Amino acid sequence: MATQITDQNFAELVQNSEKPVMIDFWAEWCGPCRMVGPIVDEIANDYEGKAVVGKVNVDENPEISSRFGIRNIPTIIFLKGGEIKDKSVGIVPKNVLTEKMDALL
Repeated sequence: MATQITDQNFAELVQNSEKPVMIDFWAEWCGPCRMVGPIVDEIANDYEGKAVVGKVNVDENPEISSRFGIRNIPTIIFLKGGEIKDKSVGIVPKNVLTEKMDALL
C-alpha cells in the first residue's frame, strides 16, 4: 500500500529520503486517478524497502501540489535526492512506471 504523503510529513518522507521516491498526485473525484491508484499500490508492495512510494491528495495538500506545479492528474513524479528525475502524466501501464523507478535504483 502506498504511503499517504501530506504537507505535514513531506519533508520527513520525501525530502530527507535516501531512497528514490515515486509520488502519485490524485484526487477522489478523478476517474483516471482511480484507475492508476491500484497500480501505484502494487508498485509500493513491489519496491518495499527499496523506494518510497506515496500518494498526495491534491485537494487536501495544495502546498505540495503547487510546489511541483501539478496542473493535471494523475501525475506521477520520480525523485532522487529531492530532485525530480522523471514524470508521467495520465494513465500509464505498470511496466512504464516500474522502468522509470528501476532507472533510479
